[in-house]
Amino acid sequence: MVKIIDVRLHKTSYLKASSLIITWAKNFESRYVCACNVHMIMEAHDHPSFRQVLNDADLITPDGMPLVWMMRIKGEPAQERVYGPTLMLHVLAIAEKERIPVGFLGSTKNVVDKLVVNLKNKYPDLIVNYSYSPSFGVMSLDENQEIEDSIINSKIQILFVGMGCPKQEKWMAKHKGKIPAVMVGVGAAFDFHAGVKPQSPPFLQKLGLEWLFRLFHEPKRLWKRYFYNNPRFILLAIADLLGLYQPAKMK
Repeated sequence: MVKIIDVRLHKTSYLKASSLIITWAKNFESRYVCACNVHMIMEAHDHPSFRQVLNDADLITPDGMPLVWMMRIKGEPAQERVYGPTLMLHVLAIAEKERIPVGFLGSTKNVVDKLVVNLKNKYPDLIVNYSYSPSFGVMSLDENQEIEDSIINSKIQILFVGMGCPKQEKWMAKHKGKIPAVMVGVGAAFDFHAGVKPQSPPFLQKLGLEWLFRLFHEPKRLWKRYFYNNPRFILLAIADLLGLYQPAKMK
């Protein structure tokens, strides 16, 4: 485990992370997994309660290259990127072979419908017992309860959650111990695998420039996030490496 700006990330790989998720799923354990990137680190810095949500996760993978580089500098030279959308495919491939039922929660109905079709084409024997797009914004108590009941009744063992940060992480934390399945937060993976948004080319991902690709395609939605968070992250990362970072205290 390595702490980066007071968020703990696990030393892991696609093989280790997917194997752990499958093991938990087979035992019907209620767990949640976060694929952590710079945006999440900065949300955790700005909101200590969200930092607690991340640190309470059962597995936190380094989703972005800046976090991979930080982990390597801090003593894990072999650490690789464990990117949410790719981890999702690793887990689905094993779930298909092991006949483990899965579900999808998040995005829009159109995206989720396309996602399920594409994944069933890719993994013909995959058991998809649940898919749902919740209301945009804050869920009502009634809708939240209906979702919880539907997931439990579906008997799925792995639930992929694509609501975006920080909503998906907060939702998973709230439902740990209530839903007997492994909840995996995968952010924009639904859009990518549904084919409605392009993924960054691998060479840009390796250079840590995926954010630039996404900014080019969604400038109105993402410019504030990247131009506000990225410079602050660099300064905080330097302070962290020098042992000067002081996290905000929980209120």
